[in-house]
Amino acid sequence: MSRSNDPGHYFQTTSALNETARKAAKSKNDKGSPFKLPSKILAVVPDPQNENQIYIAEAAGNVKRINLETKKVSASFAGPVAPLTSLAVSPRSDTVYAGCWDKSIWSWTLSTGQLAKRFQGHSDFVKAVLPFTLQDKDILVSASADASIIVWDAATGSKLHTLKGHTRGVLALALDFAEYEASKDSATVFSAGSDREIRRWNIGFASASEMEPSPIIAHETSIDAIHFDSDGDLWTASADKTAKCLSRGRSWEEDSAFEHPDFVRDVAVDEEGGLVITACRDEEVRVWEKGSGKLHHTFTGHFEEVTGLVLLPGQKLVSVSIDATVRQWSLKAQELAKAVKEAEDEQLGKTKEKEPEKKEGMMTAEEEAELAELMGDSD
Repeated sequence: MSRSNDPGHYFQTTSALNETARKAAKSKNDKGSPFKLPSKILAVVPDPQNENQIYIAEAAGNVKRINLETKKVSASFAGPVAPLTSLAVSPRSDTVYAGCWDKSIWSWTLSTGQLAKRFQGHSDFVKAVLPFTLQDKDILVSASADASIIVWDAATGSKLHTLKGHTRGVLALALDFAEYEASKDSATVFSAGSDREIRRWNIGFASASEMEPSPIIAHETSIDAIHFDSDGDLWTASADKTAKCLSRGRSWEEDSAFEHPDFVRDVAVDEEGGLVITACRDEEVRVWEKGSGKLHHTFTGHFEEVTGLVLLPGQKLVSVSIDATVRQWSLKAQELAKAVKEAEDEQLGKTKEKEPEKKEGMMTAEEEAELAELMGDSD
């Protein structure tokens, strides 16, 4: 007996039907010049070798390289049959890495598109991958929902170290570039996860250990993304509905916080424009003034949760979503001002549509009520 996956064939509440109708209507918009893919997009990273290209990870198990100018897939990397959660590209080793729900890390050779090594050692979903170089050798660090971090010899695929400290899943990794030199024998890596903790690790080929006895606590719950800016400060995105900047100069104390109506999935910093951009579960991409913390603009276009952001040269912002679209937005002052004006005009148009038309010689309901009250006072 065949079974249907069409939600229309099952009982649904009125609110569920309304939500489905809303998303269907919103999906027809062309804001951000959407490029549609066949599967949900769970991660995105820039192409370090071409500023007009990005790599995306799909729930269908594929990695794709997309040319943003032509809106075409320029390369596809296949093999996994489970969703891919995270991505990293290493031009030095000519490799793209992807963390997978099947508890492993898959890798492909960039120049040929051929499947390379598969790293296996975690006991749950792999949520983040981070490659870098030490003493002319390639290291890969992976983080998992099993609460562990594994350090790998990227060249051989062998496991070097397993790091434990987090009590729940580890969701994000970031290399501390302020302390990083490829010629050194170790590097500092920050990790964050479902236990709301941010931990610091000294990682090398010979050894790896936690650097501080206590973690950084800046959020109330899960941290989905962490990134360093050019000043070496740490930016975080959390399910506690905030994005935050943690100051390096003040021992990672909170410097600023950006409040959202829903979970924050990613954060990016536009140094040139002095802007902070956030991706939210409520389908919106928000642009904030970095200095004041004021919300400057909201890019509306996605019709499902926004899962990732990439900031490219020329103040070009790329967002990806569970709605399976890649969208592009400009953060250049003139074009951003135009977007703000268009949003204001659109909102004004909607407000006017809702206002009842007043015919000449007739009173509105409010005026009639006011007149009735005056008449009553005169009796």
